[in-house]
Amino acid sequence: MPRSPRPRPQPRRAAARRGAVPAPVEGEALISTGTVRLERDREDPDGWLVLVNGVPSSYVDLADPEHLVFEYQQWTAAVLDAVHPPGPLRVVHLGGAGCAFPRYLAATRPGSRQLVLEVDERLVELVRRSFGASGAAGFRLKVADAREGVAALPDGGQDVVVRDAFAHDRVPAHLVTVEFLRDVDRALAPGGLWVANLADRPPMPHARAELATAAQVFAHVAVLAEPGVFRGRRYGNALLVASQRELPERELVRALSGGAAPARLVAGQEARHFSAGASVVTDAAVAALRPGGPSGPGTDPARPPQPEDPAQPEDPREPDDPREPRTSAGSTGTTPPEEPDA
Repeated sequence: MPRSPRPRPQPRRAAARRGAVPAPVEGEALISTGTVRLERDREDPDGWLVLVNGVPSSYVDLADPEHLVFEYQQWTAAVLDAVHPPGPLRVVHLGGAGCAFPRYLAATRPGSRQLVLEVDERLVELVRRSFGASGAAGFRLKVADAREGVAALPDGGQDVVVRDAFAHDRVPAHLVTVEFLRDVDRALAPGGLWVANLADRPPMPHARAELATAAQVFAHVAVLAEPGVFRGRRYGNALLVASQRELPERELVRALSGGAAPARLVAGQEARHFSAGASVVTDAAVAALRPGGPSGPGTDPARPPQPEDPAQPEDPREPDDPREPRTSAGSTGTTPPEEPDA
C-alpha cells in the first residue's frame, strides 16, 4: 500500500458512468485497524484518495474504473494482459482498501469472478457505503484475514491471486512465508498466477527474500520495479510474479517497457542472481520474530526475516541501457519518511 502522497491523475480514457454510486464524504473515520481518510481530488472531482493510517492506499475514480493511478496497479494490469488472453478471470484479492483494481478488472474483463478479502470490518463498511462495493460492482467484498481466506478456497479454482495487503508500510509477515505460498499454489488453477505488491528500499532485502521464498514453491518467478528502485536510488514498490507455468518474458518486457510507468523485469537467471543469499521466509522464522519469541520483545512481526548481511544487488539491466528513472502518477513518486532499521 505505500504510495506517493499525492498521485497525479493520468489523462483518462473514455468511460461511461454506470448508474448512481453512493457519494463519499470527505474526512477521517476510525476503523478497526486505526484510521481511514477520504480525500477528494482537487483536480478531478470524481477522484478519491483513500488513506489508511495515513498511507495512500487506493485512488478510486467514480467516473472511470479503468483509470489506474498507482503505478504498481498499472504494472499488475500489464502482467495480467500479457499472461492471460482477454476474457473473464477468477481472481482473489488479498487486501481491499478502496478496491480500485477489482473495479478495473470488472470493467476491462466483464464476467470475472472476484473475491476481495479485507481484514478490517469497519473499512469494508465504509467502502461499501462510499463507493458502492458490492456484487453490482463486479466483485464480492468479504471481511476475513487473507491467510484464513485463502485456506478456505477450494483447490485449483483461481486464475490469479493478487496480494496488496499492508500493515502500515509493510506486508504482514504471515502473507510472505513458504507455507502460505504453498496454500496459494493449491488454490490456483494450472498455470495460475501469484502477483504480490511490496515496498522496498536499497538493497531491496524484502524483494530478495520474497523472490527466494516464492522460488521454493513456484517453478517460474520474476520481480519488477521502476528502474530507479533497482539502481538503489530510492524507496518504491516492487511486484513479484510467480507461476508453475513458464512466464512469457518477451511479452512482459514489451508490456512493461511502455506507458506512463515503465518497469524493469528481472526473471530467469537474473532473478536467481538477484535473490542469491536471501533467506527463505518460513512460519517458524516469523514466529521467532514475534514479541516474546526467541528474538525478544519489541521485534517487528510485520518484517519478514532477512539475510544477516544483505549485499547491494547488482543493477539487473544491461550496462548500455540508456533509460533513466521516470516518475509517473504512481506509488513511488515521492520518498516517504525513513523506516527504522531492523
